[in-house]
Amino acid sequence: MTHEELEDSVPLYAAGALDKVERQALEAHLLSGCASCHSALKDYQSIAALLPLSLSPITPPRSLKARVMAERNPMPLPAVTEKKEPAKPSLEPGEWMEHLFPPVAPARSSSLPWALGFAALLILAVGGYVAWSLSTQRSIATSNIQQLETSLQEKSAKLADVSREVADQAKTLAELRNELEQRTIEATAVKEQLARREAELEDTRVELTQRNAARIGKTPQDELATLLKIPNVTAVSLTGSDMAKRAVGFLLYDARTQNAWLYSINLPESPPGTTYQLWAIHDKPVSIGTFNMDPGETSHLLTKKAPRFAAAKTFAVSLEPSGGRPQPTGPIFLLSRS
Repeated sequence: MTHEELEDSVPLYAAGALDKVERQALEAHLLSGCASCHSALKDYQSIAALLPLSLSPITPPRSLKARVMAERNPMPLPAVTEKKEPAKPSLEPGEWMEHLFPPVAPARSSSLPWALGFAALLILAVGGYVAWSLSTQRSIATSNIQQLETSLQEKSAKLADVSREVADQAKTLAELRNELEQRTIEATAVKEQLARREAELEDTRVELTQRNAARIGKTPQDELATLLKIPNVTAVSLTGSDMAKRAVGFLLYDARTQNAWLYSINLPESPPGTTYQLWAIHDKPVSIGTFNMDPGETSHLLTKKAPRFAAAKTFAVSLEPSGGRPQPTGPIFLLSRS
C-alpha cells in the first residue's frame, strides 16, 4: 500500500473499522516511525473517544431486570474441566498498539452533552433559517421572473399588433399611390384629348369664319376690324425691312384661345421652293407657322396656335426654303418694333 492509502486508513483504524490485513499493514507502517501518521492517529483517537458522549442515555424499563432474573437457569451448571488454552503469542492487533500509543482521554464534563446539544440545535436553527431565507428569495425571484415573462409576452403581442397595423397601412398607402398615379395618367390623357378637341374646334371655327368671309365678300380689312372688337386681343404691328419697304403686318393674339392671326400686306411673291415663316423670338426664335404669297396677291391671313406668345419679345417674318426651318436662315421681310 502507498503512503497516501495508509494515511487515509488512519481514521478507520482509530474507529476499529479496518480488517486484519489492513490493520497489520498500518501497524507496521506506524512502527516504521512515520511521524505524520502518529500525530494523525492521536488526533483521531481523541475524537473517537468523544463519540459516546454525544449519545443520549436511555433509562431501561423496570421489568427488564425481573425478566432477566426469571430466565436464569436455577440448576447448577456441571463442572467443566478447564482446558488449558494455548498462550497467545501477543495481544490482538490494535490492542498492543494502544499500549504503545494510548489515546488521550478527554476530560469528562457534565455540561459537555448539553453544549453539544445546544450546538446541534443552533446549527439546525441556523440551517433552517438559511433554508427559509433561500426559499423565500427563490420564491421572490421566481415571481419576478414570471412577471417579467408576462410583461414581455404582452409587449410582444402589442408589437405584433403594431407591426400588422403598419403593414396594413403601408399596403393601403401603396394602393392609394397606385390609384393616384393611374388617375393622374388618365387626367393627363383627358387633358391632352381636350386640348386637341379645342384646337380642332378652333380651327374649324376659323375655317368657317374664313369661308363665310369669302362667301359674303368681306375684305381682310373687314376681318381685321372684326378681330379688333374681340376683348383681350393683343395687337402687334410689323414693318417692312429693306427687302420690302412697302410691306406691313398686323399680328393679333387672343389669350383665351391662344390663337395668333397675321395680316400681311404688300409682301413680295414667294419664289418657287420658298415660303414665308413667322417667328416669335424669346431667348431664341420659335416658329409659329409658314405661308406663301401667290402671284397677284397683296394680302394674306395666317392663323396658328401660339401658346408662348406673351413671353415673346420680338416677332419677325423671314423667307425660308419650302417647309420652313427650325431656326431663321433667310432674309427678314417683316419685323416688330420693341
